Amino acid sequence: MDRIPKMNKESSSEEEDSLNEDEMAWIPWYCNLKGNEFFASIDEDYIQDDFNLTGLSSLVPYYDSALGIILDSDPEDPLSEDQQETLERSADILYGLIHARYILTPKGLAHMHEKFKKGEFGRCPRFYCQNQPVLPVGLADIQGVDTVKVYCPRCNDVFNPKYRRHSHIDGAYFGTTFSHLLLITYPELIPTKPPQQYIPKIYGFKIHKSARDRHIKKTPTNTANNNNNNNNNAPINK
Repeated sequence: MDRIPKMNKESSSEEEDSLNEDEMAWIPWYCNLKGNEFFASIDEDYIQDDFNLTGLSSLVPYYDSALGIILDSDPEDPLSEDQQETLERSADILYGLIHARYILTPKGLAHMHEKFKKGEFGRCPRFYCQNQPVLPVGLADIQGVDTVKVYCPRCNDVFNPKYRRHSHIDGAYFGTTFSHLLLITYPELIPTKPPQQYIPKIYGFKIHKSARDRHIKKTPTNTANNNNNNNNNAPINK
């Protein structure tokens, strides 16, 4: 994720693209990176309000420098390549944690609402959900617990994102609240439940639930557990 221009002999069009990228502010540049499509572009006014960042300084290494990167402040001293990578990683984390708060605001919800309507988060893989757009969701609000998942409001289930490039995103950058708050804020987005559900059949007949129950009872794991329980309940000879 290095933005330092490289001195290579390239075509004029490639040089122009590189210059345009270098002139772009950090936030739109970051959100336009392949793999970061789920993120909303946070308004700088929101980031510059210290109240919105309360408590984050203790969670992010090199907090001040990372914040400077996000707000396009030039570092006071030249940075080595290792230092640049370290600070950019901190900027990644800080932006993600700010993002989790921003998308719960009216403006952030409106931004994500537009992305959802365009299907930018992907669509449910279930056949009967009929390509229902999904929403990014975290399984925890604490960073480092799990990667982002996608939530289908039609079948009310969660899945891994379709593309592997999204598998690096921390779920805490979207949190457990956002997707459901969006649907409450915009109730017209709530879809109807799937019109039908897949029913397993053999030779055209539905498989009775008791058949599966009998299979579970006969598995080696359950047999072993039953034996252990019997041994544990056996009287102890003194």
